[in-house]
Amino acid sequence: MKRASATTIERVRKICLAFPDTFEKLSHGEPTWFCGGGKGHVFAMLSNNHHDDGNIAVVCNAPEGAQAALIEAEPEHIYRPPYVGASGWIGVRLDTGLDWKMIAGLIEQAYETTMERGRLARSRRPSRPATTPATGRDARSLRARGPRS
Repeated sequence: MKRASATTIERVRKICLAFPDTFEKLSHGEPTWFCGGGKGHVFAMLSNNHHDDGNIAVVCNAPEGAQAALIEAEPEHIYRPPYVGASGWIGVRLDTGLDWKMIAGLIEQAYETTMERGRLARSRRPSRPATTPATGRDARSLRARGPRS
């Protein structure tokens, strides 16, 4: 059974954890890297022959529209992964001789894309209504109904 070496996994880990505000945890049995604080947002995950698919890869977020161009330019190194591929993510094979500078650049792009999408999502979120210190209830509802007795 084909598997990534400990050296390969450590190399990907080192790249992913070099970015600010990142952390790693297992997800679906694979090392997965998150950014953005709190629970975080996934920007990259290892695919270590996951479900015996034959891929030793890092699966990562990609900018909108980049997936097709990257696969067309490097079909032996980059593929459309199952599940997240429908959302534009890419699989970057780690065992086909792709230059590690390019792998690191694609992971960095995944990090930046994820952080930017997180910033956009936060900016579009409606602001929370003000609460009154005494009750912790929504101040707008108090004005509309008046205080409870």
